Amino acid sequence: MTVLVIIGVYLGALLLLGLLSGRAYKGTSQDWFIASRSIGPFLLLMSLFGTTMTAFALVGSTGAAYVDGVGVYGLMASWSGLIHSAVFFLVGTRIWALGRRHGFVTQTQFFRDRFDSQALGYLLFPILVVLIVPYLLIGLLGAGQTVAGVTRAALPHAFLGPDGAPGGIPPWLTSAIIAAVVYAYVFFGGLRAAVWANAFQTLVFIVVGLLAFYAIADSLGGMNAAITKADPSRLVRTGHVTQLEFASYCLVPLSVGMFPHIFQHWLTARSARTFRLAVIAHPILIMLVWVPCILIGVWATGVLDFPPQKANAVLGAMVARFTTPWMSGLVTAGILAAIMSSLDSQFLCLGTMFTHDVVLRGERAARVPDARKVLYARVFVGLVVLATWALSLVVTRGIFALGVFCFSGFAGLFPLVFAAIYWRRATLWGAVASVLAGGAVWTALFVRFLGMPPGAAEPLIFGVMPVVPIVLASTAALIIVSLCTRPPAEATLTRFFPPARTAR
Repeated sequence: MTVLVIIGVYLGALLLLGLLSGRAYKGTSQDWFIASRSIGPFLLLMSLFGTTMTAFALVGSTGAAYVDGVGVYGLMASWSGLIHSAVFFLVGTRIWALGRRHGFVTQTQFFRDRFDSQALGYLLFPILVVLIVPYLLIGLLGAGQTVAGVTRAALPHAFLGPDGAPGGIPPWLTSAIIAAVVYAYVFFGGLRAAVWANAFQTLVFIVVGLLAFYAIADSLGGMNAAITKADPSRLVRTGHVTQLEFASYCLVPLSVGMFPHIFQHWLTARSARTFRLAVIAHPILIMLVWVPCILIGVWATGVLDFPPQKANAVLGAMVARFTTPWMSGLVTAGILAAIMSSLDSQFLCLGTMFTHDVVLRGERAARVPDARKVLYARVFVGLVVLATWALSLVVTRGIFALGVFCFSGFAGLFPLVFAAIYWRRATLWGAVASVLAGGAVWTALFVRFLGMPPGAAEPLIFGVMPVVPIVLASTAALIIVSLCTRPPAEATLTRFFPPARTAR
């Protein structure tokens, strides 16, 4: 019951913080969608980092390390630390400048104007929605499985497992409560409430994660003793992750450049200088979160006997077994903090895109009152929350593998955004070909992945991750078709590539 009380208090505090920050909402659609472009360096860092850290980073990385060993850190964390910062600098600052100049609120607005095509927006919107749904599922699945693992003895007669033993709070109930809390503060405060909630939640899961790491290590007799108990094969990369597979993971973090929720957070920055702290500190924060999770997963190989398909439950089981109830409650709250700091931005970005890219376009948007624009977004976000929760009841895939496929799809769209801001010769038909080619390859590989049994090995393609053929297909289509079609109009290029100033 101690764990349940702490979780309840944390969710209540988060809901209160979200509602209080919502009181700063200025009543305009610009404030609800992009916080009036007023977010400073610290809040931007916390929102960008908190949004990228999900159940994939905590629950998924621990489970993946339990199965594949320490090499998991190099697969995602080391690459992400470097590439995320590079994308923030090379893409984020340019998108912010263009968004401020032309009033963009969503990705599809940017691409429609850059390639002078409404049809491109209609093509991109459903693809972005389809890709972000697995990302949402990662959060709800991680929350449900973690809470179930640490509450098995809380209500022994209320929730029983298939064998009649205490089963803990069922995942469907946890995910429903989490989704409802997130929706509540997003409903009232929009992106401003999400930013403040993200800052609080990011600090919570960093501090609590480090405390849990210390507590588990102490319970196992210290770090040396914990490593001694671990499966020796999990302490080396060789045998679990090949060099070619390891190298191919470098493309996965490119996905951050096309996440709709990251795009929206970029637009909230007060100025270009606001990005400096995020570019510098992001890799350090990644290390502080991923290293403890990876080591806990490796230590678990010596004290747990879970099959690979149960790897998602490793973190919750380690916390429940080797910490006090108070620490279990705090750690669970930290995990939920990481999950919810992503869910709010993801839900919000879908509502923003639906409002601006489907319901309202062009001159009609100027005639619709701000209150109605916000109402459209709130209703759509509510529908997305319900649909995602329903899907979480039937999805059984591993969080890490599901996350990698989600990120691979977004990475396949990265050549499009990079070319849109750096290559004048990129054309509309090249953009369409890139989206279709990358989407076709991703769909084929994802269907293949769904046909594999749960817990199966990573679905490699000729020894590399699926992201490689996806990115290669989208890049090749973009370049070849752009070079074979008519260049964009000079008036369009002038809006996005202003002529360089000549020195006096």
